[in-house]
Amino acid sequence: MVMNRIGILGAMPEEINGIVLLLKDRKELVKGMRTYYLGTINGVEVVVVFSRWGKVASATTVTHLMVEFGITQLYFTGVAGSVSPDLAVGDIVVASSLVQHDMDARPIMKQFEIPLLGKTELFPPKELLEKSFHKVKKLESAKELLQLISLKQREMFFISNPKVFLGKIASGDKFFANNGEKENLLRLLPDVLCVEMEGAAVAQVCFEYGIPFVVIRTISDAANESSSVDFKEFVGQVASKFGVAIIQALLKE
Repeated sequence: MVMNRIGILGAMPEEINGIVLLLKDRKELVKGMRTYYLGTINGVEVVVVFSRWGKVASATTVTHLMVEFGITQLYFTGVAGSVSPDLAVGDIVVASSLVQHDMDARPIMKQFEIPLLGKTELFPPKELLEKSFHKVKKLESAKELLQLISLKQREMFFISNPKVFLGKIASGDKFFANNGEKENLLRLLPDVLCVEMEGAAVAQVCFEYGIPFVVIRTISDAANESSSVDFKEFVGQVASKFGVAIIQALLKE
């Protein structure tokens, strides 16, 4: 096993493209309908790959990173829909914990509990989480994220001053498309900040293999029917740039 090799997952193909451009001595390996990009960033060995969508696909991808490439740590970036009124498009959430909102094996076990693990939520290692949050938070204080996008893009996506939050992320094989669905989720999990489709599954695999991980999401929409943001445009023009900046910050000594 490599002494230190970091896996970098992106939740959208557009999000990993910019990260791949950072790689030195880049190599590509195609397996299982996935393209893995190997190289170094700031002298650190990394493997970059698109997670693919949903819990099963992303869990398969991260398992392959561990077994085939021997990663010793994982960073997962991507977009998410906000369920908290405190979040705006362009804000960033660093996951302090992750829960699978569609896990429900009642009455055998309580809602959200992961079978055989006896846990309803999973937590990144405290030291790695604190270091990662501190590094990403610096992007906010220095207004580096805002500088990555043009005035036109800020106006198009209603971004004024991206903020970085620490909080719970919920994952499941479901796209939230209206306020009713959000409200139902918040009744059950009132402290969730945002929703996506992969992070908690990836966290489970990392937990089972003993691999330190951090999940970071950029808010792309309000996860309801009134979103005025063009999702694909946002990913290509904003989230992809934020993802590159986040990974560069994380890989700085």
